[in-house]
Amino acid sequence: MTAPVFVVPATALAAASVGGMVRLDGAEGRHAVSVRRLGPGEQLDLVDGQGRRVTGIVAAIVDKESLDVDVRLIGDESPPQPRVTVVQALPKGDRGELAVELLTEIGVDAIVPWAAANCVTRWKGERVERAHRRWTDAAHAAAKQSRRARFPIVEPLASTADVLARVGRASTAVVLHEEARTSIVDVAVPPTGELLLVVGPEGGLTPDERESLSAAGAIEVRLGPSVLRTSSAGMAAVAAVLAPTSRWAVPRDVRDGRMPS
Repeated sequence: MTAPVFVVPATALAAASVGGMVRLDGAEGRHAVSVRRLGPGEQLDLVDGQGRRVTGIVAAIVDKESLDVDVRLIGDESPPQPRVTVVQALPKGDRGELAVELLTEIGVDAIVPWAAANCVTRWKGERVERAHRRWTDAAHAAAKQSRRARFPIVEPLASTADVLARVGRASTAVVLHEEARTSIVDVAVPPTGELLLVVGPEGGLTPDERESLSAAGAIEVRLGPSVLRTSSAGMAAVAAVLAPTSRWAVPRDVRDGRMPS
């Protein structure tokens, strides 16, 4: 089983050195000591959410909410290529957080909440900030659970005009639709730049949205014979396009069986 991951401020990890010590405290330290009950000699990873991963061994338990980590390995993960962004139409209820969790676990780099015409859920007024915070919290929790060192960005709520502009800037943009004649597996994934996937709402895209997205350069694709919910369609689409790419390749150090000493 892979080592548990804990989040540490970037400033603390920037000063880390192999053979040195890093203190894990606060809420993350309390979770490590009092919930996970980690003890001396156990391995863990510390990440800053921006690509730095420090692998270490618990050296000592300081108190009920802090411990010291003996640093064994430091790695800085470069932003993966191509960058994968999912435009996610707002789902109903808590399915928005579910969509974010699944997209984070599958490895997307950015998530754009979209107020599509047929969305039942609406972010308005004070709800915008609260809902965005829930999506961000869901992304961070899922990133820790899936052992990511680089967390996805949850961007501000986008209008259809915003989405069309994103489509125009992307290296490749695809929009999921059950009536599309092109399969998701036939999409040519660009080696660099941005791959943008647009996921519509449960009520489907309007004719105007389909026409505008196509005019902006998006390719309509279908996932298969079944129709997925908006909260799971993005995850399935990302898996389909990334599986054959180098982003899903097994790292050389893992293939060679090397572990930090």
